[in-house]
Amino acid sequence: MVKGNAVIGQSGGPTSVINSSLAGVITASKSSRVISGIYGLNYGIEGLMNEWLFDLGAQPEHIISGLRRTPSSALGSSRHKVKEENMPQILKVLKKYDIRFFFLIGGNDTMDTINRVESYCRKEGYELAGVGIPKTVDNDLFGTDHTPGFASAAWSNTLNVMQAGFLARDMKKVDQFVVYQTIGRDAGWLAAATAMARRDEDDAPHLIYTPEHHFVTEKFLDDVDKCLKRYGWVSVVCGEGLKFADGTPVSASVVKDKFSNTEFGAMGGASVGLNLHRMITSKFGLRGEFQITESLIMSDFVRSLPVDLEEAFQCGLRAVELAEKGESGYMVTIVRNSDNPYSVTYGKVPLNNVAVAARPMPDEYFNKEGNFVSEAFMRYMKPLTGELPEFVRLEKIMVKK
Repeated sequence: MVKGNAVIGQSGGPTSVINSSLAGVITASKSSRVISGIYGLNYGIEGLMNEWLFDLGAQPEHIISGLRRTPSSALGSSRHKVKEENMPQILKVLKKYDIRFFFLIGGNDTMDTINRVESYCRKEGYELAGVGIPKTVDNDLFGTDHTPGFASAAWSNTLNVMQAGFLARDMKKVDQFVVYQTIGRDAGWLAAATAMARRDEDDAPHLIYTPEHHFVTEKFLDDVDKCLKRYGWVSVVCGEGLKFADGTPVSASVVKDKFSNTEFGAMGGASVGLNLHRMITSKFGLRGEFQITESLIMSDFVRSLPVDLEEAFQCGLRAVELAEKGESGYMVTIVRNSDNPYSVTYGKVPLNNVAVAARPMPDEYFNKEGNFVSEAFMRYMKPLTGELPEFVRLEKIMVKK
């Protein structure tokens, strides 16, 4: 294997653990026998094209170790879509800085970027090891049991829904419903994870809607009506990417990002949560709340989970190990060995199998009505998030009139 310098970048939305993966890559690179120097891309692939490079090898040790407990994207992130005409400039910079090891931390669009750069260099006869490190709160990457960042985001959203449910139940004489919207353009993993908040039958959430199923307004309002009659209030969780059968976004958003994906939530100036709120208010004449989560919840370090941070770090280490062995064109994966006790190992999957495509939740993870999750999904989730806090209710011991 040729020796040379390595470069690492971060792409897409932030998580609470993405910098832990960065720390893993830096740590492994500094002790590598084939990696001479380690550079960081300031603002992702744009940083490579413009030669905006951090010298990560010169960073103080307390900075590198501190990355493991720092949220957001320390290098600066990017959502730039690489075009074919960008490739000669990218190769020029790689040659100029003798970069032979190329790492990016991100989701499916990021894996496409690595795949294209690595393939172009191979075609041009330039030896480059390109390895992807998984990162997305959406949990929608193929080939891996779950993605770093997902468990912490799931935990954070579950706590939100759990506490919002207690508030809504106690305030049902004032507000009769709450709609909570999560991240999740093409897959409903994060919305579905909030089911962990439900311990008793009347606990939040009562209804969960994800992009895996077409949204039907009449069925939704019927589901809401049943919950209102049964509990006197209703908690609804929805993924941001809900669509009607004809493909129209329920959010009514028409804004597109650089990858031609529909922008949802605050980024698109429209909201599924707001529209579901309007439907309930219009149909039942009730008062309620809608809550929309964006980047802050995705990168909430205060609620990050130790196992998530450690797995993110290990993915960074494993990426360097693959590159050192000349295994290029892969993404690191997490392989679950057992649920109890929870244990994992690390593997790899070809970038071709991951790039661009989003992994939906399987049918077996939903109930037959498509408005909540199954026990199989709960078994999948429990080892990732662990135990939730214990809240209590007053017993119905009333003073006699």
